[in-house]
This record gives sequence, structure tokens and C-alpha cells, in this order.
Amino acid sequence: MLHVLPSVVRGLVGGLLLALNTLVWCWPLFLVTLIKLCLPVPYVQRLTSRLMNAIHEAWISGNHFWIRLVGRIHWDVRGLASLDYKHSYLVTSNHQSWVDIFALQYLLNRHIRPLKFFLKQELIWVPVIGLCWWALDFPFMKRYSKAYLARHPEKRGKDLETTRRSCARFRHQPVGIFNFLEGTRFTQAKHDAQRAPYRYLLNPRAGGIAFALDAMGEQLNTLVNITIHYPNGTPSCWDLLSGQISAIVVRVEEIPIPTRFKGKSYDQDPDYRADFQAWVNDIWQAKDDLLKRLHQDYPSKHYA
Repeated sequence: MLHVLPSVVRGLVGGLLLALNTLVWCWPLFLVTLIKLCLPVPYVQRLTSRLMNAIHEAWISGNHFWIRLVGRIHWDVRGLASLDYKHSYLVTSNHQSWVDIFALQYLLNRHIRPLKFFLKQELIWVPVIGLCWWALDFPFMKRYSKAYLARHPEKRGKDLETTRRSCARFRHQPVGIFNFLEGTRFTQAKHDAQRAPYRYLLNPRAGGIAFALDAMGEQLNTLVNITIHYPNGTPSCWDLLSGQISAIVVRVEEIPIPTRFKGKSYDQDPDYRADFQAWVNDIWQAKDDLLKRLHQDYPSKHYA
């Protein structure tokens, strides 16, 4: 609708609407959270959880509005139809830009339950939005490096305990648990530093989703494997705010999670860890092959 305006104007409008949408929905979210904390009664807990889901979905719908208002994105999406709102899913995607998060929410909203992203514990201190993530029960993870664990062996396994506590609250309700397997956004410099065997992907870090399966594996039967391709190159958040993204190509694949991967200790069982990493590597190789085809089928000139 606003595509005729200069990109700078569209960007300012998009940024303002994003901020307003967040502020509009954070206050009812905080109110419901306060009720949930003050009244730990099963019926109230179930009711507040449903209300928080509704607020989360309305928040995402508000973002839909300004994304459509400032730009004209051509969405080429396949594989969404078979997803069931009543089921729980473990979800992953390749990661190129912060735009990925908006794209995933845009596509999956009300197809499955609102995504719960695994977040670094430090992100809880992000003004306003960090508190919103906490209120929405996003799992905050505190990961320890191998060097730190060598100095403090008593901390071994604490990160898994934190993940278990975060995921335990979802045991009796459908949920979408999300984790970027690469752990960080793709850049050529990171790719070269890792010496990754893939052309369009970084090496996958299987620990995050393995922890989720350890914590709530009996509830998660399907991995939703999402592949995102931007024909005109990796966009920035400013490109999204200013309506300068012409097309987004998405492929959604449902992969059954083998029962042998549930309820196992990724940290403590080396045979399981090797088997699980091999399974993830096969998925990642197939994703890299798919991205190669998408780059060939949807070159930049296709949506110039």
C-alpha cells in the first residue's frame, strides 16, 4: 500500500508500527502474567496460558499488518497445509538474518502454536522485549563452554537441568519448540572459519534440540524442517521495515523423530550423541542440496 513512498519513509513507518504493536500487546501480556503468578490454581493456569497464546498470536498478526503495509513480498511457500494446530512440534530452520524470525512467525501463525524460541539467558535483559519473552515462557538457556566446564566440573549438566525446567511447563499443552540448529546467522566468514562441508549452511549444533527431546521427547514426534531462501540476497531488518524485500521462498518438511532419540542423555551417552549428530547431518545435507536447487530455480532476476 505504501510501496510508492521513498524507502526511508517506509522504514520509519514500519519501525514505528513495530514499536507500537509491541507496546500495545505487552501490557495485557504483563497483566495476564501477573494473574498467572498470583493465582497458581490449575484452572487459572490453563486459562491464562490460553490468553497468553491469544495475545502472542495477535501480536504476530499486528506485525503481519505493517509488513504488508510497507512492502509487497511475493511468498512462494510449500508444505504448510498438513500442519496441525493441536499438535506439538519441534521446529528448525536455516538462519541468515533476523528477518528469518519475522518470516517464520508470519508463516506459522495459527498453523501451529506460537513458537517458543530457545534464547540465551542474557537476552532476558533486553528492554521490554526481554520481559515479553519471559512472560511468554520462552526457554532461556545458560550454556557453558568446554573450557568453563573444565574449570568448574560441578556445573556439568546444569544447562540441561535449566532446559528441562523451561520445557516442563509445556508438557500438558501443544507447543511449537524452535531452535536454529546453526546457532548463529550464516556469513561467509563464519562458514570459512568452520570449514563447513555445506555450501549454504553452517555446521549444525545438535545439542539444543537433543536437550528439548530429553526434556519432553514423549510430546514431540515431528521435526518441522523449514528452508528459507531470499532470491535477492540476504535482507537486513531495515530491508523488511522499509519494504525492500521482493520475495521469500520457503519449503516446509515434516520429518518423524525416531523413538531411539527420545529420553536419552546427549551429554552423557557418546553413542547416542554420535547417532543423533549423524541424523542431523543427513537432514542438513539434504537442506543444503535443496538450497542449491532453490538458488538455481529462483535467481535474483526472477523477482527483480
